[in-house]
Amino acid sequence: MAESVIWGEKGARINSISPGIIVTPLAIDELNGPRGDFYKNMFASCPAKRPGTADEVANMAELLMSPQGAFITGADFLIDGGATACYFYGPLQPKED
Repeated sequence: MAESVIWGEKGARINSISPGIIVTPLAIDELNGPRGDFYKNMFASCPAKRPGTADEVANMAELLMSPQGAFITGADFLIDGGATACYFYGPLQPKED
């Protein structure tokens, strides 16, 4: 956020995109590996019910760089299908002992 103030004086907009699990060859290996059940449970418990795609991340980048995103600066966009929200507020919330 601080950089958006500094660079905003020069006419730039600064934002970031924070993707969750995105379908890539490495992610597919993870889903089929020893932690696969963990990830599958995470997807089943989250609002999107699936991992994201590279195109979905690209769509956010396109919005941010387009005229439609001209008023957006100093923001981070979490694109994780609701996984983080489920961790803090939903079924993935750690149980207290």
